[in-house]
Amino acid sequence: MVGTISKTDGQTDGQAQVAAPVANPAISLVEQAKLLGIKFFLVSYTDLLGGTRAKLVPAAKIASVEKDGAFFSSFASNLGLGPDAAEIAAIPDPSSLIQLPWEPTVGWVASDVYFEGKPFPAAPRMILGRVLDRCEAMGYTYKAGVEAEFFLLKKTESGYAIADERDTAQRPCYDQINLMRQFDLISTIVGYMEDLGWEPYQCDHEDANGQFELNWTYADAKTTCDRHVFFKYMVKTLAEKQGLTATFMPKPFSGITGSGGHVHSSLWQETETQQSINSFAQDADAGGLSPVGYHFLGGVLNHAKGLTALFAPTINSYRRLGASATTSGSTWTPRYISYGGNNRSHMLRIPEAGRFECRLIDGSANLYLALAGLLAAGLEGIEKETSPGDRIDENLFARGAEFPNLETLPTSLFEALTALDQNSLLMETFGELGAKTFFEFKHKEWSDFCSRVTDWEIDEYINI
Repeated sequence: MVGTISKTDGQTDGQAQVAAPVANPAISLVEQAKLLGIKFFLVSYTDLLGGTRAKLVPAAKIASVEKDGAFFSSFASNLGLGPDAAEIAAIPDPSSLIQLPWEPTVGWVASDVYFEGKPFPAAPRMILGRVLDRCEAMGYTYKAGVEAEFFLLKKTESGYAIADERDTAQRPCYDQINLMRQFDLISTIVGYMEDLGWEPYQCDHEDANGQFELNWTYADAKTTCDRHVFFKYMVKTLAEKQGLTATFMPKPFSGITGSGGHVHSSLWQETETQQSINSFAQDADAGGLSPVGYHFLGGVLNHAKGLTALFAPTINSYRRLGASATTSGSTWTPRYISYGGNNRSHMLRIPEAGRFECRLIDGSANLYLALAGLLAAGLEGIEKETSPGDRIDENLFARGAEFPNLETLPTSLFEALTALDQNSLLMETFGELGAKTFFEFKHKEWSDFCSRVTDWEIDEYINI
């Protein structure tokens, strides 16, 4: 949740992009190691569950890894291959290089996954890459920004608790004192993002106790995903150094607001004079979007139920989406497949001309998969000139039931998976192996959940 709208809050006309100073695709990792004093590389990739896997490679050996990849046992890699399969190769992308600010002798680099010498179709970064190729073929560049929310917790004898015992207000959103008690950690993270060229611009205490949000400037979608993966790693690492646990779990506590990962989107085009133009802002109407923008929006709404499995991919996600109340008075989560203006009660929000925000995405989402699905749906909307329908300028938290024609979002992981399975566009976007593996993991997660007897059931039914 961002309290004010600024030029860097999302996508606006003519916003200059600043690349991280350590990332130069024209220079090999060997050369960058010499220039930057890097002694080791974390060669990293993201699996289908959103987990980050890596090998630590000495800089003296990075040349062969840059050429042939770092090899990982396929079966241990959460990508759908068995113990009989050969290794996968993670080939680092030099343009993604990030020098660890707290350990500058180490460089982190995102990788593309190959198997038997060919791009591996079920790897999330590769899935996103295929949709981005289609986007480019249509003449667009997809840019995105993410609002990363997280909790700071401490481990106690009885489980996890809010790290700051004094952070107890019923409505703590934007609370100054609670924010500044975590100044050391937050200012360190922000300083590192500034050093990396990410242009962070706002930090706040969020709507739940112990919950924070840090925002940085949008970029092309793949860069945003790479940075989001690194951001989560950085926040967790620096929190651990202070004896805390940082979690992006959607709903760690029942009575307070959950964590979103809201994404702002826009499409851009190059003019004949090589100027970059925001296609959502050009010829936008009073509602904030161009015809291209509304068609994109219509495509996302049209595929919302299937997209939910990618945007809210855990059982815990539906504790956030299905919450009826919080101590602050609002869950801030959508229930309906709807859009509005600068109105946070909708699934999609148009806060200003030239961009829209998807509020369905949560902190557990694998952003590569989420953006692949969102972009595929939006591009189809452009191709088919899909209408998003009429904008609704009402508080759907309070008045949603007054709109009987509005469809509701899935209320469980199982319902969302069923919708995804029935969505031909998203299944094609995933690819056969990626979809098969994702469903195997997620149906096992659902089955494990259903087999557990909870404390609530004991309290509710023990005396039957």
